[in-house]
Amino acid sequence: MIEFKDVSKTFETKEGTVHAIKDVNLKIDSGKIYGIIGYSGAGKTTLIRMLNGLEKPTTGSVNINGVAINQLSAKDLRVQRHKIGMIFQHFNLLWSRTVKENVMFPLEIAGVAKVEREKKALELIDLVGLEGKEDMYPASLSGGQKQRVGVARALANDPEILLSDEATSALDPETTDEVLDLLLDIKKRLNITIVLITHEMHVIRKICDNVAVLDGGKIIEEGEVLNVFKNPQQPLTQRFVSAESDPSHQETEIVLDELLNKYPNSRIVRLTFHGDQAKLPIVSEMVHEFPKVDLNIVAGNIKQTQEGSIGTLYLQLTGPEPQVAGSVNFLKKLRVETEVIADGK
Repeated sequence: MIEFKDVSKTFETKEGTVHAIKDVNLKIDSGKIYGIIGYSGAGKTTLIRMLNGLEKPTTGSVNINGVAINQLSAKDLRVQRHKIGMIFQHFNLLWSRTVKENVMFPLEIAGVAKVEREKKALELIDLVGLEGKEDMYPASLSGGQKQRVGVARALANDPEILLSDEATSALDPETTDEVLDLLLDIKKRLNITIVLITHEMHVIRKICDNVAVLDGGKIIEEGEVLNVFKNPQQPLTQRFVSAESDPSHQETEIVLDELLNKYPNSRIVRLTFHGDQAKLPIVSEMVHEFPKVDLNIVAGNIKQTQEGSIGTLYLQLTGPEPQVAGSVNFLKKLRVETEVIADGK
């Protein structure tokens, strides 16, 4: 288990004291993929660098399986770092070395015999899907392939924890998904703990079990990914979720405004479905129950998390007020989250 206890970090600059991390308390269970999300400057990198001792907290403690990382001697910290792998945003590969030599590099530093490190490197190259590219140089690889080399290198010392510092932010969407699928596969095969930081909610939704939202050095919200997506509490979290759940959110808002202007007596309802709810004929039942209500489906989508699917559907309801009000109450009784987001009555 990873645990941050009352952790704060300050830096002294010419402009004064900078509070990068403020009173963070966080527990990360072993074998989980834990995401830390926030915008640039939120303190994400500072927080993750405390796990391998590259940064020490000003106050508080960082513990991994009962070991206080910030209290280790330089010698013991070097030993501890062998248990922690790191994937970087811009790959950090040695351009004068081949794929195999890059993967072998941490083993070389650790003093592993050449025969053993070559064998280990080839196993990891196969694991990350780069078989046949052992003797290629980074300059001839795509961005996704370079990151796969980075992942293989991070796994060289058989770490217990894998840290990912914005590992997909320099990649295109398709390649991002490929790398995320790789990390998910590695977690399942090796039962390794992965801690990743990102500013992309898509990354959190796709592979993480839990998420913490960091803002101004403070954790403002945390929990299981599905629960956070279902019911985000803080305005920042709501913005992250809205941007991921509905990439065309602004366009949807424009359409909703236009519909309300054209049909001022209508009501706009947002339905949120979880798991098997998406398979139920809820809208059909409502139409059957309230035939005088005119229904217009404005927008909808469905997304997948590690804990199940979550979907959103926007409806415009028009008709006699008692019928419209009754249809909304009917939806609320059908175990689907129903929110009236615009009411023109």
